[in-house]
Amino acid sequence: MTTGKVASAAMMWVMALLSAAPEPAQAAESAVVLMYHRFDDDRVAALNTTSDQLTTHIDALKSGGFSVLPLPEIARAMRSGAALPDKAVAITVDDSSTGFYTRAWPLLRRAGFPVTLFVATDEIDRGGESMNWEQLRELRAAGVTIASQGAARLRFPRVGAEVALADLARARARFERELGQIPDLFAWPGGEADSASIPLLRQAGFVAAFGQHSGALWTRSEPFFLPRFALTGPHGDPDRFRLAVRSLPLPAIDITPDDPVIRTNPPSFGFTLAEDVAGIAALSCFASHEGQVRVEQLGPRIEVRMSRPIPPGRARLNCTVPTLDGRWRWFGWQFATP
Repeated sequence: MTTGKVASAAMMWVMALLSAAPEPAQAAESAVVLMYHRFDDDRVAALNTTSDQLTTHIDALKSGGFSVLPLPEIARAMRSGAALPDKAVAITVDDSSTGFYTRAWPLLRRAGFPVTLFVATDEIDRGGESMNWEQLRELRAAGVTIASQGAARLRFPRVGAEVALADLARARARFERELGQIPDLFAWPGGEADSASIPLLRQAGFVAAFGQHSGALWTRSEPFFLPRFALTGPHGDPDRFRLAVRSLPLPAIDITPDDPVIRTNPPSFGFTLAEDVAGIAALSCFASHEGQVRVEQLGPRIEVRMSRPIPPGRARLNCTVPTLDGRWRWFGWQFATP
């Protein structure tokens, strides 16, 4: 073959590759939500994030091709099925301590990153180490989304419907009076949810609720038990941050049992894959109370077999699959054991 023909063939091959390649800003149907609590407050190390850690996270988000979006925008996309940019991320904080106002907010504001603050209204009213309503109004005016954890930060599976509804109504009245608006996003205190409380949130006007279990959310996630990656304490080290923020959803549907509260212990837990997942044979699942657990696969159905009962309190399950491009598909769940 002549040199000219070789060059022509090579050019045709390159053009074919380019035409088959995805668009650089490929649309996605998933997002990652990050969760923080306190800042530069090591009294409870597991809930703390240092300013240095947060700065490292912000730098990685700015340089890594991520789209940091307001949580309400991501929640709307999850409900409607609207496309999001690849590597869409939201930042949330579950605490009203003054450390957010004095330590974290200046860093996030300088970076131009939107953030959602989940607060319990009783804590604001008590004062002390919490921010006050004037500071919340200032934050809201600067673009911070103020969302709800109810009034008393109740663990909802541990109280009845009457108590839960009264708590939500009290919080609603305080938000309306002090901020002139009523939040429609909720975070389960402690990440503890149960199937009986979800209708109460719907009745109170919420459109989505977030837990404290790891994983990427996607358009078919349960809208009232959405995952978030905790980045506090040891979970905020740079390696785990990079792993979490680049994660993709493991498309789990038909989750059984779908109530996070344990009724049979250990639970016979399972889910169905809504679509084919490349490399699913490499699936691994880890339970916080016993480490790696046995996984059985029958077609698209995944069954997780724990050998030990879950102790009273909270426990988490994480199931992951590595992808060919160095990211991880991730499904998480949180159990609440009476």
